[in-house]
Amino acid sequence: MIRRTKKRWEDQAQGHIGRREARTEFYKDSASRINLNGEWKFLYLEAPELSPEGFMNKGTETDWDMIDVPSVWQLRGYDRMHYTDVLYLFPINPPFVPSENPTGIYKKTVHINREWIQNDTILKFHGVDSAFDVWINGIHAGYSKVSRLPSEFDITAYIQEGENDITVRVYKWSDGTYLEDQDMWWLSGIYRDVELINEPKDGVFDCTADGDLDSSYKNGILRADITTKQEICDGTWKLERDGKAVTGGTFQTKEGKTHIKETIPGAELWTAETPNLYELTVSAGKHEVVVRVGFRKIEIKDNNFTVNNQVILLNGVNHHDFHPKEGRCVTQEQMKADILLMKQYNINALRCSHYPANGYLYDLCDEYGLYVIDEADLECHGFEWVERYDWITNDPSWKEAYVDRSVRMVKRDRNHPCIIMWSMGNESSFGCNFRSAAKAVKELDASRLLHYEGDYEAEVTDVYSTMYTRLKRLKEIGESDFKGNKPHVMCEYGHAMGNGPGGLKAYQEMYRKYKRLQGGFLWEWYDHGILTEEENETYYRYGGNYGDFPTNGNFCIDGLLMPDRTPSPAMLEYKQVIAPVEVTRIGAGREILVRNYYDFLTLGHVSLRWEIQTEEHIIQEGCISHMTALPHEAEKVTIPFLPFIAEANTDYYLNITVCQKQDTNFAKAGHEISKVQFPLDIRCDVLEERPKGEPLEVSETADILKVGNGSVMVTFHKIFGKLLSVAAEDQEYLSEGPVVSVYRATIDNDMYKKEDWLNKYFIQKSSEQTEYFTYETGADKVVVSIGKYFGCVNQSWGFECDYEYTIYSCGQVKVNLQGKAIQRGKLEPSFLPRIGVVMKGNQSLQKAVWYGLGPGENYSDSKAASTRRIYSSSVDEMGTSYVFPQENGHREEVKWFGIGDGNKSLLCKMEAPLGLNLANYTDESLEEAKHPFQIQRADHVEIHLDYLQSGLGSNSCGEEQMEEFKGKLQDFSMAFVLQVVDDGEIKKEAKKRYLD
Repeated sequence: MIRRTKKRWEDQAQGHIGRREARTEFYKDSASRINLNGEWKFLYLEAPELSPEGFMNKGTETDWDMIDVPSVWQLRGYDRMHYTDVLYLFPINPPFVPSENPTGIYKKTVHINREWIQNDTILKFHGVDSAFDVWINGIHAGYSKVSRLPSEFDITAYIQEGENDITVRVYKWSDGTYLEDQDMWWLSGIYRDVELINEPKDGVFDCTADGDLDSSYKNGILRADITTKQEICDGTWKLERDGKAVTGGTFQTKEGKTHIKETIPGAELWTAETPNLYELTVSAGKHEVVVRVGFRKIEIKDNNFTVNNQVILLNGVNHHDFHPKEGRCVTQEQMKADILLMKQYNINALRCSHYPANGYLYDLCDEYGLYVIDEADLECHGFEWVERYDWITNDPSWKEAYVDRSVRMVKRDRNHPCIIMWSMGNESSFGCNFRSAAKAVKELDASRLLHYEGDYEAEVTDVYSTMYTRLKRLKEIGESDFKGNKPHVMCEYGHAMGNGPGGLKAYQEMYRKYKRLQGGFLWEWYDHGILTEEENETYYRYGGNYGDFPTNGNFCIDGLLMPDRTPSPAMLEYKQVIAPVEVTRIGAGREILVRNYYDFLTLGHVSLRWEIQTEEHIIQEGCISHMTALPHEAEKVTIPFLPFIAEANTDYYLNITVCQKQDTNFAKAGHEISKVQFPLDIRCDVLEERPKGEPLEVSETADILKVGNGSVMVTFHKIFGKLLSVAAEDQEYLSEGPVVSVYRATIDNDMYKKEDWLNKYFIQKSSEQTEYFTYETGADKVVVSIGKYFGCVNQSWGFECDYEYTIYSCGQVKVNLQGKAIQRGKLEPSFLPRIGVVMKGNQSLQKAVWYGLGPGENYSDSKAASTRRIYSSSVDEMGTSYVFPQENGHREEVKWFGIGDGNKSLLCKMEAPLGLNLANYTDESLEEAKHPFQIQRADHVEIHLDYLQSGLGSNSCGEEQMEEFKGKLQDFSMAFVLQVVDDGEIKKEAKKRYLD
């Protein structure tokens, strides 16, 4: 018995009706166009079968809504928003989809004149999610699917002079949905451009052009295949560079086809570093099209892939089409802004994840220079979660559906020199249908490499691809020759979710060390937050914020770029880690080594700006503009700074900034490529007598001890063994003294440790038990000694802590803390988020200044982009506002800091550098909040000083923190001095060193 009859949108064998063969999107096309973007009539339905009778006819839409095209209907008030990473939103029963199938019917009227109808009319949809039917003047003109590829229909036979009615019915769910289970919001509608193309009947149908190289890698070989609409057609072609003729000729097609081959002596080659482009113009009849050609050759040589005979390293990023207001609808202007940012941040490669991008992205990558992995619109990850991952991947009845998605991608995009690999999809297991797709792609285009990470044995692919491979395993891959010894690429690594990733430097060092490893692509470019403005609050929603369930929550907030397009701290870090020029210091003198990691450029296009910097000022500077190192080579450079006399207690640094010498198409001259800093061993340490003040007075009760004079008043609780207050001139500066803390508000990259930390080890539920409290008075000081035991709820591990407070008559308070790790049982965390102390500063102290790493946040495994100097900001500005609140704003290697009210400041000087966090909220409020506006403001300034804070890692989807960046249960010591100073004196006082 047949249980269910397939509908058109539930038939994987029904690829299309009336859709034209896929072809090139020309760079320029003389054919006239009518842009159909704008207002369309719109009717939203719960299922296609609910369509009103005769809906495809003109005049049936009198009471319909209006909707803008392109758009996604979920962001126009229809249907519902839903985000999942992996899960399908309906029972898995391929190819069938729910009967409740949200449907949108679009209508538009367009006027066609008499001249127009003398030619052919092509209706082109650049992207519709997920399947759709088209009617012209009430007549069915076609059906298509594959959401992220264009569909063209020849509607010449259906149009008429005057008014014409276009009706499009779009289905949210189709059999194609099983192949479109990518990690992103589920969004529907006509979300890319729509246009009418007026093609001459004797025009060019297609032109594919390949800019190859001969064996010398100096001469270009132009190969072009031209298809005309007429069987026999005469035409001309010409190749130009910057508007100047290079070569050209005539052609005549037979059976509508012809082939051109021409050698271009001394061609200017295309690479991501040198994106030289030529224009090939093809004319037939009254029709003229232009495609851009880049001469370059991609090969596998000696088990590496090469471009123009050069092994390249991909420093890439995964890129979704996304906009915080418009979802999947993006403009050419936004994509250009993306590409410019990538180039400015040293990114040289882009992976289209996990579908072909809007066509103009590739034009931009051609022009500005980025290597691209173009990826088919294919992912069926949800099958893995029912433990039948290859369900349709290994089902021959789905063969054409798989092949179609790769073939149409190749046919559309193959003229773009930026594309160096075709990827057949993502996270869909492996089986016969990928073998068929691989064969079809190679038959169409053997000039590029084939990629698919799910081909775990690299059976049909040219590269061995993995994702989120841990460093230990990556080292094994680099040292081995398995998987056919094919070159290796990390198609995803470094999960940029929330605060992180850390540890990127270790990956880059691995890539540069092992020949087989040819780089990777960070996940990912953009946070997929949806802009929300309500109740005077502006914030970004993520999965679950719309009541959507099941959902993967804020797993879509995983980009280097925040939703408002602010580069995250991780993006700054990545720029420095992958910088193509590396500067290291040779010994302790003036000599540095400059290494060129460009693959094609010498260092002749960069200059070195150098500075001798104190904690705050530049005392010498200069520029070295004559650099000569060839690609992958290095040169020694002597920095010509002059001898100088060091000031007392002053640190000196050599700063080197690598800059562009000339303007490029992505940045102006002087653009910073990388910046490094080296401490100089030039010092003049001067110790002085600590000043004396009025005699200190000590008063105590059964529970309170007070020590002070006219300069300072320090209050302790004898029972609780706690510093209660540091005050001066009747103003309190600290309202609670240092208390040991091992907790930080968990970050996204802690997600797999969070449960144990908070609900097994209770690291947020700690306390100190007083073991002793004593004090001694001296001539100009009082020393208070407090013994404490630190532990967490129901834990056998902790620290024996010895606090020593020395209050000097001059008003300074020295804190010395010794912590000894204790384990009386067996169970303890594998590592701790931090080991340090937390204090409470007066809420009025909002002006922050510190001497340490900055200017932005930095962590032990993410500080390559930071330099040491004195920085200032407000307390609020010390933090980073992540879409999903979490630990942020940390600064490493801080030697001193101050917080003030514009008049007086609390200065804290460390005996050895410590980590610092300043915030107007507690860790607990960060942990509780789901959006930034929900973070409860504290009634004090939260001050964290860390002996160490563990790194960030990438363990939301990748490498855990490396061992060297984990804080273990270990002995520790901290020492710092507190004093109240005039704001104008804080830097002067911070320099002073004392004899005792």
